[in-house]
Amino acid sequence: MKKNQNSLKKYIVADKYGDMAVEDYLKSVMKVSSRNRQRLFRSKNVFVNGRPVHSKQRIKGGDMVAIRLFADDTFGVKPQIGPVDVLYEDDAVIVLNKPANMLVHPTGQTDSFTLANFLAGYFQDKGQTITIRPLHRLDRDTTGCVLFAKKPEYQTKLEAQLKANTMHRIYNAIVTGKGILEEYPDGRIEKNIGKVPGMSNRRRADDKGQPAVTHFKLVEEIGPNTLLELWLETGRTHQIRVHMDFAGHPVLGDKMYGTPSRLINRQALHAAAIQFKHPVTGENVEVTAPMPMDMQECIEKLTAFWD
Repeated sequence: MKKNQNSLKKYIVADKYGDMAVEDYLKSVMKVSSRNRQRLFRSKNVFVNGRPVHSKQRIKGGDMVAIRLFADDTFGVKPQIGPVDVLYEDDAVIVLNKPANMLVHPTGQTDSFTLANFLAGYFQDKGQTITIRPLHRLDRDTTGCVLFAKKPEYQTKLEAQLKANTMHRIYNAIVTGKGILEEYPDGRIEKNIGKVPGMSNRRRADDKGQPAVTHFKLVEEIGPNTLLELWLETGRTHQIRVHMDFAGHPVLGDKMYGTPSRLINRQALHAAAIQFKHPVTGENVEVTAPMPMDMQECIEKLTAFWD
């Protein structure tokens, strides 16, 4: 394993963290993940005042804590050549436009032909070795923005934004029925979501589940259907699809929570935009993904029929 000899992340310990174990300092202040903490201590790449230390070493105010930042030496997935629609890229992050009928990353029995495999192939083709780090997921048949971090320290910062709900993901959905604002005039659906017993991939509205809040605004009513813009206060599995079903307005074409549609061969759900604070510059970044052709055609057909 090659070390990047010139890449150290350094912190001066504030007095309030005096007498803390260095491992706790890495976790609480430097926001180093458990996996990376273990790797750093095993390879003796945690330093206090320039000397390598063990995890239980106590620190005091004024000490300099440093960790060595490793260069990526693996993609983490099998690189494959496939469709990669880059919406935004710089040295820290990349945002891709995921097509329908594709997983974000390998899971279960599927270890190939995912967005992560194709991104690894994209990096390999450019002569770069970058571990694939998706910050969030989209369902197989949901399209749109997916954010990846290029280094673990950027991943940590972006994950903190997700946890603090300061990273915003905006969706478009065509749902069945009209009048949703009459039922939810504040544009807010709050209902716990839990697993369906015996069905690991299915969720349901469940008072005993995890808290979940979805916000929406009406874009347009088209005949018996409605186009919505939605954003999440929480990020539960299938949250929009479950909440729309709970509200009596399942996403059009959703075969799991609604019914199939002749107008579109999947759930009409699209991750239209993502907004985040750049992990290096701190500037606000907004990336948008155009509505996919199948949803555009669905809207056109509905409009033509009901006009």
